[in-house]
Amino acid sequence: MIPFRKNLIDGEWVGDAGSRNINPSNLDDVVGEYASGDAEQARQAIAAAKAAFPAWSRSGLLARHAVLRKASDEITARKDEIGRALAREEGKTLVEGIGETVRAAQIFDFFAGETLRLSGELVPSVRPGVGVEITREAVGVVGIITPWNFPIAIPAWKIAPALAYGNTIVFKPAELVPESAWTIVDILHRAGLPKGVLNLVMGKGSVVGQAMLDSPDLNAITFTGSVGTGKRVAAASLEHMRKFQLEMGGKNPLVVLDDADLAVAVDCAINGAYFSTGQRCTASSRLVVTDGIHDRFVEAMKDRLAKLIVGDALDAKTQIGPVVDQSQLKQDEDYI
Repeated sequence: MIPFRKNLIDGEWVGDAGSRNINPSNLDDVVGEYASGDAEQARQAIAAAKAAFPAWSRSGLLARHAVLRKASDEITARKDEIGRALAREEGKTLVEGIGETVRAAQIFDFFAGETLRLSGELVPSVRPGVGVEITREAVGVVGIITPWNFPIAIPAWKIAPALAYGNTIVFKPAELVPESAWTIVDILHRAGLPKGVLNLVMGKGSVVGQAMLDSPDLNAITFTGSVGTGKRVAAASLEHMRKFQLEMGGKNPLVVLDDADLAVAVDCAINGAYFSTGQRCTASSRLVVTDGIHDRFVEAMKDRLAKLIVGDALDAKTQIGPVVDQSQLKQDEDYI
């Protein structure tokens, strides 16, 4: 039985079947079917988040702590199950999938603690008899747009602080990895979030994402993804004078000098360039090696690469899983 996952808007699961999520290790394996939201659903989600904001931003610290701690506890208890689903939908190896899931649990645990230590400042004024008090307030409705390469950790480190500090959320995950996104929202929903505080709208970036960018009711947006899309997020945010945060792609050289420890250098290069199938913004995309160590380094790299096990992400022996989809494979082949 293929599961069907809906969007969450104003506390209700809504939407019709839109797209299938395929396991890149086994193209015959359908992870699930997922609702594909439209611009109207995005607007409804933003309206729900806006309506929920006054009450949530004034909610008690213990209430926020309880929700985030429950989420952390459930993710931890289900780490093997969730990590396996992550590996199945994204192609990350099983050990990496479980490790990322544990990281997500730790993020929720950390920000559960942060809800109990919110602070401000009290400073003297140059004016006699006057004090200056600085407090921090929630921003409002926060739009969250996340990529496919870390499908549970990146949503966690955007969602957890937003909730901890009293903001409400409209969350649009990458289309390629909806299962991890749906799981984290389902866990938070059942942990006791009031309706409208966290809204999930799966769907195309050109539709759902654009509706978010066009909305004057989105007070802030956080985006991780490509440079091109990030520029559009920035331009749209300036139009509405909203706060925005961007984490975009990198082009990262690893420099190996003549006096480097050869074994350490090779380990760094293998891990940086090839683990996670190279699908991370911090991946080592260039190796700059000086003449004195060049030949020894190349031979050691060839020896290590020949021993790496490439295979099904769910196989415990696999060290390098598949790329996430056909378009990513083509991009890799074009580089070669």
